[in-house]
Amino acid sequence: MDITVLKAKLHRATVTDANLNYEGSISIDTELCKAAGMHNYEKVDILNVNNGERFSTYIIPGKKGEICLNGAAARKACNGDKVIIVTYTTIEESKADDWQPTVVLLNDDNSIKAVKK
Repeated sequence: MDITVLKAKLHRATVTDANLNYEGSISIDTELCKAAGMHNYEKVDILNVNNGERFSTYIIPGKKGEICLNGAAARKACNGDKVIIVTYTTIEESKADDWQPTVVLLNDDNSIKAVKK
């Protein structure tokens, strides 16, 4: 049997913009995605630390330091909010106890503080 587990997370990213008039998604600094093993158009869950909102969207490439919520997602956070951005994968249940996700800890300016695997 397969189970769903955390694949990767960007921990405590700072929202840099919220663009209501964009088609939708979240723009994420491409270097942060690379460090976490996340991919363009991959589904992500966004967990807003400031207001408790939890929602799903997909990644589009962003500029250095950018974490921008676009379209309807722009209503879920304000500039400066701290968010946790997570992706999931499925693995065989028998491998679950040895599984380790990639966790990218971020500074307030969205630079990488540490990467844990």
